Amino acid sequence: MTREAPVIRPYVVDDRDAVIAMLSGRDPWQRLGYTVEHWQRLLAPPLSGREGWVIADGAPAAGIALVRPSFLLGDYLELFAIASGAQHRGLGRALLAAVERAAFARARNLFVCVSDFNHSARRFYARNGYQQVGTLSDLLVAGSAELLLRKTTGPARAT
Repeated sequence: MTREAPVIRPYVVDDRDAVIAMLSGRDPWQRLGYTVEHWQRLLAPPLSGREGWVIADGAPAAGIALVRPSFLLGDYLELFAIASGAQHRGLGRALLAAVERAAFARARNLFVCVSDFNHSARRFYARNGYQQVGTLSDLLVAGSAELLLRKTTGPARAT
């Protein structure tokens, strides 16, 4: 049996329950205090100035990416997750590449925050060309920092 290639498409409200199930009770979000109610509000239509994509791999949604355009002369990847059972198959890399194509079509920078204790996410973004550009101590929870990462294609303005 041949496995179908994953499909990356815009997030739709029908994805909401699968995405909430994917995020709920999982770190880093559980450790950061995110609840089902938070996800329900965030993922309710409309996405309030955000763009959303999902990657489907034989399931309704194997991953989610939410981007907030127009952040620090670039875009901000506000939420990025791949379902636990779908990790280590290249889906994250494929979804991130699609997000980057959209972001870099309109800006020169893409930013993301990663919790200092989220070592696997830090490795993932480093392997994909992101560099730490800032530390936001105690931003979400006491005793932890959010690390601001950036991938760039160059200065925002030509000199």
